[in-house]
Amino acid sequence: MNRRTATSVIFIGFFLLGMVFILWGIMLPDLAKTLAMNELVSGAFFTLISIGAIAGAFVGGKYIQKFDFMSLFACLSLSVAGLLLFMASVSHWHWLLVGAFLLGFISSSLFTIGHTMIARLHASRRSTMMGLMDFMFSLGTLAAPFYISALYLLEHDWRWPLRWLAIAMVGLAAYAWYAARRGKKFAIPTQPQLRKSLSYGEVIKRPIFFFLALAAVGYGAVEFGNANWFVSYAQQGRGFTGEEARMVFAFFTAGMVISRLGFSTLLRWLSPHRLMLILAGIMALGAFIIKLAVEPQLMSLGNLLVGLGLGALFPLMLSSAMDIDSDKGPILSGMCVIGSSVGVQLASFGTGFWASFSSINTAFWTVPIGAIWLLVMVWAYSRYLKKQLHQFSNTVE
Repeated sequence: MNRRTATSVIFIGFFLLGMVFILWGIMLPDLAKTLAMNELVSGAFFTLISIGAIAGAFVGGKYIQKFDFMSLFACLSLSVAGLLLFMASVSHWHWLLVGAFLLGFISSSLFTIGHTMIARLHASRRSTMMGLMDFMFSLGTLAAPFYISALYLLEHDWRWPLRWLAIAMVGLAAYAWYAARRGKKFAIPTQPQLRKSLSYGEVIKRPIFFFLALAAVGYGAVEFGNANWFVSYAQQGRGFTGEEARMVFAFFTAGMVISRLGFSTLLRWLSPHRLMLILAGIMALGAFIIKLAVEPQLMSLGNLLVGLGLGALFPLMLSSAMDIDSDKGPILSGMCVIGSSVGVQLASFGTGFWASFSSINTAFWTVPIGAIWLLVMVWAYSRYLKKQLHQFSNTVE
């Protein structure tokens, strides 16, 4: 298998996973109505996705290097397709919660595989290629509102978007399996030391990676706190129609796409640690605009700013960490996914729990709170990254 084939499989997979992860928040009002889900159950749904993602990232980070990456990617993609079909057939929210956990578990393993493969295949352009990979994820999140709206024109039923997406995942699995069978010469390093189980303990002890994990918590809280609850917040808290809420939300995903596509250009003039701080500041400003604004134009601007600031942060932080210790790639990816999933859990369930006692209008403050946390943790991580890069340059000299 050549590098282009492997990269195309991962990029297509991340595009589809972007759609899989974002559509639940967009369809939440319809899910809640059909399956009689209150705010607490809705929060539990997103929490179980994140708990599953934590478990999947932990297992994947330690053990995926024991398997052929492309064959495993094919099997897991097929499993996601099966889960989507299962979730599209449920008639009670209890079964939806079961599917949520399994979906998070499998999807996070796919993320770890993707991050590791791209980082190793494109070591000389790691930041750029990981940014493009996450750009494909964001492109999927951008496409999701339009995809759902288009299918709703034919039939307003949340089950059909899941079914068609499952068919696409089957196609991805077939392509990945074909690529794996054709390419036993796959160029991922297979040295014995990369075939053993890796340890999270030795990584998290280092302060720079500890703050990376804490930043990932804030990242997950802001990204999926906004993604999972904005449509509900705009409809119930600000009186928007479903179509208006989805279109305003699309500015968030558009910002994510633009950020991930263009941030590598800014690295020509800005150091990674300085760019992180600028992006985090833009994100925090946008989060407060979303919460304080009442006009759709200003809320669209806030969503765009959050997307612009947030989009490039994850690939930039993770690729910088892998530049420091590339052999720990699966663990670093798994740790970031775990941290992000904890943030998703805190924001998603926390918002639902808070809303059950007050209102979604008040509970949506979880997003600006998460933004402040992320800004502070990015500042701390960037300080350690600056020191690490300074030490590296002195060693080279």
